Amino acid sequence: MNVQSPSAVTSHAKLFLGHPVGLGYLAFAEAWERFSFSGMQALLVLYMGQRLLLPGHVEHVAGFSAFRGWIDGAYGRHLSVGALASAIFGLYSGGVYLTPVLGGWLADRVLGRTRTITLGALLLMVGHFLMAFEAPFLIALACLAAGVGCFKSNIATQVGELYAPGDLRRADAFQLYMIGISTAAMIAPLVCGALGQKVAWHWGFGAAGVGMLVGLAVYLRGRRWYPDVLTEPGRAPRAKLLRSAGPTVLVLLALLPALALSSVGNEQMFNAYLVWGEAHLDLRVLGQSMPVTWLLSADALIATGAMAGTVLFWRWWATRHREPDEIVKLVLGVAISATAPLILALASLGEASTGRRIGLSWAILFHLINEIGVANVFPVGLALFSRAAPKAVGGVMIGVYYLNLFASNMLVGWLGTLYERMTPAAFWLLHAALVAIGGGFLLVAALIFRRVLAPRVDLELMLDAASVVARELANEPSRYRS
Repeated sequence: MNVQSPSAVTSHAKLFLGHPVGLGYLAFAEAWERFSFSGMQALLVLYMGQRLLLPGHVEHVAGFSAFRGWIDGAYGRHLSVGALASAIFGLYSGGVYLTPVLGGWLADRVLGRTRTITLGALLLMVGHFLMAFEAPFLIALACLAAGVGCFKSNIATQVGELYAPGDLRRADAFQLYMIGISTAAMIAPLVCGALGQKVAWHWGFGAAGVGMLVGLAVYLRGRRWYPDVLTEPGRAPRAKLLRSAGPTVLVLLALLPALALSSVGNEQMFNAYLVWGEAHLDLRVLGQSMPVTWLLSADALIATGAMAGTVLFWRWWATRHREPDEIVKLVLGVAISATAPLILALASLGEASTGRRIGLSWAILFHLINEIGVANVFPVGLALFSRAAPKAVGGVMIGVYYLNLFASNMLVGWLGTLYERMTPAAFWLLHAALVAIGGGFLLVAALIFRRVLAPRVDLELMLDAASVVARELANEPSRYRS
């Protein structure tokens, strides 16, 4: 691969929807990773609750007796099958957002970004294919968590590295990137969910593995367009962590608890929401009962539209007004997200008073409001961390950003164990309150630390890129002749 500075990659590349062409390859590769991840996620709780954790199957899982003893000890009681499935889901989904810190360090200091992403894709493929069997279930989850750690934070970091300091296209790029993710998340439950619930569980998990294989092929196809120079060991000088970056890092770390609380309504969608939906929603469409996992496809379709609408809205807004900083967008997004669980609470109160199952229109309204909020939270948070984090630890800090989802999913797993002990209305009101508390903390951060997080020229990256170009010019001047 030719060694180029990030600015060179950005300025000389072809364009993809007004962005560097590398964004197209990265977005499509991540979309296939999300297909595999969402397909697996749509099936996991249902698979555990309806098959794997039942007598006659759970005995086949290698090492499960000791694993269950540890979980029961952590919760202080013997969990039912449903609560145990929720707890395991929380550990898994939390784990996939904990490992990106290690994956970011591995890319920043050892393997480089591209090699680490490739390793992650291989681990993901192995994990998905192992899920087709009962015995290696715990090994499969470990492979998936490690694979996501190597893949997810580093491919997001490469998206951010396509743009020069102060380039306002960065937030727009992450929202386009999220449109690809949402599209894949829409298709995955339809394919993997239908195969898993209607044919056989292992068919659904196998389809997720095939999706990851395609994702790896797409990623490697676009390799020459990625700005990997500052993280390829032995190819260029590593960026140094400046002491002046300390306050910014501390503020970014302080945002994590608030971001974690703000995500619980969205993350619960893949856990207790599916159990609640199967028990309380009227899932009949044209006289036929649909799999509850198809709600996740409906959500992803809504998410795609919400993300596209958000991109267009902020582009329109920027032509008439000053576009808000990322931290302001985060506060607005969380305020919208907090109202989504209230929809489920109101629907549950209506069911309790009438005795009739809840119509799908309530679920669609929940998804619509939730995804409008998420469109202004998750990609905007990625853009904020990508821009504000010191480049010497860029991959690590993107991994740190995912820690908010680690904490959120651990909390979601614990909240899911309360589902059987609370009324549905109280359960969803609790989620709305937690999201609102997270939004309140972000509002305080916006008022106090907005200047610290404001966009500014990144002298650190400019010096690093200049040193690379100077070294290249001295060693191979012909490359830079006009």
